[in-house]
Amino acid sequence: MEWNARRLDVIEPSPTLAISAKAAELKKKGEDIVSFGAGEPDFETPAHIKEAAKKAIDKGQTRYTAVSGTVELRDAIITKFKRDNGLEYTRNQIIVGTGGKQVIYNFFLATLNPGDEVVIPAPYWVSYADIVRLAEGKAVIVPTSKEDNFRISPAQLEKAITPKTKVVVINSPSNPTGSAYSRKELEAIGEVILKHKVMVLSDDIYESIVFDGFQFSNLAMLSPELKELTFVANGVSKAYSMTGWRIGYGAGPLHIIQNMDTIQSQSTSNPSSISQAAAEAALTGDQACVGEMAKAFQKRRDLIVGLLNVIPGVEVNMPQGAFYVFPYLTGVYETEGFKKLQATSSEKSKSKLFCAHLLDKYKVAAVPGIAFGDDNALRLSYAMGEEDIKKGVSRISEMVKDLSL
Repeated sequence: MEWNARRLDVIEPSPTLAISAKAAELKKKGEDIVSFGAGEPDFETPAHIKEAAKKAIDKGQTRYTAVSGTVELRDAIITKFKRDNGLEYTRNQIIVGTGGKQVIYNFFLATLNPGDEVVIPAPYWVSYADIVRLAEGKAVIVPTSKEDNFRISPAQLEKAITPKTKVVVINSPSNPTGSAYSRKELEAIGEVILKHKVMVLSDDIYESIVFDGFQFSNLAMLSPELKELTFVANGVSKAYSMTGWRIGYGAGPLHIIQNMDTIQSQSTSNPSSISQAAAEAALTGDQACVGEMAKAFQKRRDLIVGLLNVIPGVEVNMPQGAFYVFPYLTGVYETEGFKKLQATSSEKSKSKLFCAHLLDKYKVAAVPGIAFGDDNALRLSYAMGEEDIKKGVSRISEMVKDLSL
C-alpha cells in the first residue's frame, strides 16, 4: 500500500517557513540568532484594528459567514480598490480567503488544466511554482537579471508565451528582490498580454510598501481590456502587520471568482469571522499607520543596503518596495574559503551551503536564493529593528572576511 500521494513528489515544504521555524527553535534553546528569514512585519497590529476584532467577539460575530467573505468586508475591499487603484468591482467579483496564499492557490486550481503553462519571472516567491504544479500546471521559469533590476522584459515574455500559456505572474513590488514595475513598463508588458489574450495573476500584496515616491500600478489599472484579463491578489498581512490574522482577498472576472468560491466551499469555507471584522476596520479606517510603517521600512532598507554593499564580493540592488533585499554573492563564491567549504560538503547549491554555514557558525538565518530560482543570492528580510540589522549584517561580513583569508 502506497500511503503518500504522488502529487507530493513535485513540491517541497516552504523553505522560508522552514528557516524561520529552525531559527525560532534555536532561539528557544538560548542561542543568539539573528533571523532575516520571515517575511513578517515586526510592528504591532494597529490598535483600532484589534479593537474592531474585540467588538466583533463581544457582538457575537462568531458564526459562519458567506464562503467568499462577509458583505461588509467585500464592500470595504470594493472601496479600497476604487480609492487606491481607480478600479471598479462588484461584490460578486470579490473573494476573501484565509491568507493571500490560499487566494492564489484557489485561483490556480480554478484556472489551470493539466499541462497549462504559467510564466513566472525569476527570482520568484517560493510558492508560485509549487502551487502551479499542485494544480497540474507547468511552471515556465523566465530568469531575469540583476542588471535589469529583476524585471521581465516584453521581449522575454513574448518568447516565453506558447499556445499552452494560460497565466503570467506579475509580483510588484517583488518578494524576494523588492523590485517594482513602473506604469510605463507595465504598459509594454500589457501589449504582449493583450496580443496573446492570456490571464495575469497580479500579486499586489506589497502594494503599499513602496519607497522614494514610487507610484504603484498594476495591469488591471491600465485599461478595461487588461482588467478583464487580470486577477488581482492582495491582503492585509503586510500593509497592516496582520500576518497571523490570515486574511487575503482577490478580485477578477466573475466566472473565476465563482469557481474559486466553489473550491473554497469544499476546503476551508469562510475565513475567520473575527479576522474579517478586523480586516474591514483595516481597510476602512485611518490609513496613516500604513504610511508610517512604509517610512520605517524605507529607513531600514537604506541601512541594510548601505551595510551590505561595502562587504567585498557582495552586491545588492536598491529595492523600490517590500521589505527584502536580494544580495548577490558571486564574488564570495569565488573565494578560496568558499571553494574549500564546497569541497568538504555534499551540498550542490551554493546559496544553501552559504546559508547553512551562516546559521551554523555565525548564528544568522537567511533564505537561500535557490529557493527563489536564483542560486547566486540569498534573501534577507529587514522587517526587524535597526540594531538587529546591524548585528546580523556584521556577522555576514565577518563570515565573508573569514572565507577570504
